[in-house]
Amino acid sequence: MTKLSEKMPVEQARQRLQELIRELAVVHGKVTLASGQEADYYVDLRRVTLHHEASRLVGQVMLDLIDSAGIEFDAAGGLTMGADPVGHAIMRAAGDEDRAIDTFVVRKAQKSYGMGRQVEGPNVQGRRVVAVEDTSTTGGSALTAVEALRSAGAQVVAVAVIVDRATGAKEHIEEVAGVPCLYAYSKTDLGLD
Repeated sequence: MTKLSEKMPVEQARQRLQELIRELAVVHGKVTLASGQEADYYVDLRRVTLHHEASRLVGQVMLDLIDSAGIEFDAAGGLTMGADPVGHAIMRAAGDEDRAIDTFVVRKAQKSYGMGRQVEGPNVQGRRVVAVEDTSTTGGSALTAVEALRSAGAQVVAVAVIVDRATGAKEHIEEVAGVPCLYAYSKTDLGLD
């Protein structure tokens, strides 16, 4: 058994994360998604992104996904709350490689007090950022994050999600945001066809 502190080869990490998603996150039965749509299954990725073993794998797999696409970036994050642990996992994985990648949190609405920010964390102005999400059905959360990031002066270079539900979100995000939308796993990879 691999120690939690040991980094796996990326293909092994990808396979193990896929197993953990199937085991921990896939819930069968009628559910209403955040988009308002109904589905016969739910992929509760917080059960993975907040899990002691899976979180490290999320960071490694997502960092590799973005790097393999040739995307250069300085920070990753997205709309709170689904994106928060994804951004943090990427930051940690990058740190394990001595890379300085920051994370940020995008609020659903701009604060009306304090500094009145919608994007929290290190300043994103003028920086290349990747908007991340655990999964997306319509692309709405990712697009809200992209809009807020652009308003804060960030250069959004990609959107990256852990699981693509194959509901048209990827295509919608690419059309509206004008950036690539990457995903680590399809619903086919998870046996959800």
